[in-house]
Amino acid sequence: MEILNIFLNVLLPILILISIGAFLHRQFQFDLSTLAKINIYYLIPGLIFTRLYETDLAWNMFADVLIFFLALSAVLYFVSKIISKIFRFHRGMQLAFSHSTMFFNSGNYGVPVNDLAFKQDPFAMAIQVLILTFQNLLVYSYGIITLQAGSQGFFKSLIPYFKMPITYAMLLGIGLNVFDIRLPDFIYTPGSYIADALIGIALLTLGAQVVQLNFSKNMWNVFLSISVRLMVAPLAAYIIILFLDVNTMTAQAMFIASAAPSSVNSAIIAQEYENEPSFASQAVLFSTIFSVITVTLVIYLSGILFK
Repeated sequence: MEILNIFLNVLLPILILISIGAFLHRQFQFDLSTLAKINIYYLIPGLIFTRLYETDLAWNMFADVLIFFLALSAVLYFVSKIISKIFRFHRGMQLAFSHSTMFFNSGNYGVPVNDLAFKQDPFAMAIQVLILTFQNLLVYSYGIITLQAGSQGFFKSLIPYFKMPITYAMLLGIGLNVFDIRLPDFIYTPGSYIADALIGIALLTLGAQVVQLNFSKNMWNVFLSISVRLMVAPLAAYIIILFLDVNTMTAQAMFIASAAPSSVNSAIIAQEYENEPSFASQAVLFSTIFSVITVTLVIYLSGILFK
């Protein structure tokens, strides 16, 4: 059965590595802050730079992915706002709810899924890397600004955005690619090693982060968030893709990327700025658990809907 094969060959290897990360964290109590910094400031920029540098990029692909990402983010923003109004969430919960639906785990989770689903195809990975880049830029711009603007002002809230190496990795990788500037091996080889290290370390980090998340209340809000993140998001992505003139692999990669669970970053910034951290943690934990089912189905449907 094809769905079972997808689960065994794509999701199960990811679950095994996440479980190893969870087990090791239970045994050794990793410093999660350090692991997060290694991913954000070392591994992810290395992956973004290397993949954008070495992939045969086309401006129309870049534009298509950007339009797709912006449209999907806008849809999820408005859906979360409507739900927040219906259930009369207070401002803090409105922000936490929208963050849990808009910010999805395109790095620690999305990259391995793409790598296995497309059997390490560089073109598919380039699409995932672009979505990962845009996602991180959104988290560290809109995400931080909405939490900080009221207390620190707009311009001060932008400081974390300019500290992120992801933006510079993207610009440098695309710039070298567009102008066909070849890097010497002693520079390219370290970047390649960093990129190759991401999946194993990212999934170990995800396992360590998820296993220490706590849950106790706000379960109704959590299940609303999960429904939007894991079901509404792929549906919205499918509709958006129908309006884009993209090839089959691009459509499939976008569709699968949209189904990732809530980003751990949404829980991290919620904790850091003391904005509904319990809800944010639960949304990450349960969306990651239930994504085993939904992502398997989305991968299966991607082969049927986009041919």
